[in-house]
Amino acid sequence: MTDPSSIPEITATELNERLDGGQPLTLVDVRKPFEREIADLPEVGQHRIPVDEIEERADELDPEANLIFYCRSGARSERAARELRERGFQKVFNLKGGVLAWREEVDPSVQAY
Repeated sequence: MTDPSSIPEITATELNERLDGGQPLTLVDVRKPFEREIADLPEVGQHRIPVDEIEERADELDPEANLIFYCRSGARSERAARELRERGFQKVFNLKGGVLAWREEVDPSVQAY
């Protein structure tokens, strides 16, 4: 039996396949702005909301959308997804391993940091 408070995860490979397949997904980058300058996922119109602003900016996100949260390694994005789940958002997912997993599984040209 799964823990009802656990946040579902999506792997970088799965995310890439879904993006390539045109599935309607909303990416939410919860990293600090300077981190995006170092490395990022491909631009797909993602929201840029640092994790410490997620509660006050939650109204920028559609509670009916499939929201994929990501950060460098997956810890901050899991926390952000959990906060929104507690606010009633149902379709929240964490990118397992974050940008580092994207680099490992999908695009080795992404800079590690």
